[in-house]
Amino acid sequence: MSSPLSVSVAARLRAAGCVFAEDEARLILDAARTPDELAAMVERRAGGLPLEHVLGWAEFRGLRVAVDPGVFVPRRRTEFLVEQAASRAPRVLRGGTRRPVVVDLCCGSGALGLALAASLGACDLHAADIDAAAVRCARRNVGASGHVYEGDLYEPLPGGLKGRVDVLLANVPYVPTDEVGLLPAEARVHEPNVALDGGADGLHVLRRVAAEARAWLAPGGILLFETGERQVPEAVAVVSEGGLVAEVARPDEAYATAIIGTHPG
Repeated sequence: MSSPLSVSVAARLRAAGCVFAEDEARLILDAARTPDELAAMVERRAGGLPLEHVLGWAEFRGLRVAVDPGVFVPRRRTEFLVEQAASRAPRVLRGGTRRPVVVDLCCGSGALGLALAASLGACDLHAADIDAAAVRCARRNVGASGHVYEGDLYEPLPGGLKGRVDVLLANVPYVPTDEVGLLPAEARVHEPNVALDGGADGLHVLRRVAAEARAWLAPGGILLFETGERQVPEAVAVVSEGGLVAEVARPDEAYATAIIGTHPG
């Protein structure tokens, strides 16, 4: 049975437009350590701050991933990308005994690489992001389980990884510039534009990733990224132009689209 306090918090959140007010109220009540902290958290959420920034964490594939203010919030739909990577990694390694090499580009909080590492059991994990706040957050999450670098795409990665990467996750921004302003306020106001804006057609960053992916991938290695449904034909063409064999994967629910590019060597 709900307590009067939880009912009150849920009512405040519902009045602010929170669709899942009861669930959010429960999470905030569990997280708040004092009445003053509870009041502040409720007001921040009612003011439009993403729930994950209010709580300081997001759930992603069963993991509690720290998400600092101003850092991109990992989307639940992107769990499908990790699922695809986890299911294909054994095929990539072809029964070998070495640890797979995983790179997480545009890593944000580091959620994708962290979740894949948890699924694989052990891997050589490297992650990178151009945003300093994201890098600080990812380093907290990844800890001693991997390496996190600050810089533009491949630029900060150790050169010794070239030709050795088994799984290259690239959660590239793919919202066209003219459509960023149409995103919910939680994203366009509170998340970094660099994690959202994919250029004129949404594929600018992807083109840069795909152009160099083959040089970094091991023979048989895979590049995986998410894109919008209407961008699929051009995204497939971009991957093919980069010398990879492109494939489209969709879950049963039509809310996510993954593109997989395989090094044919």
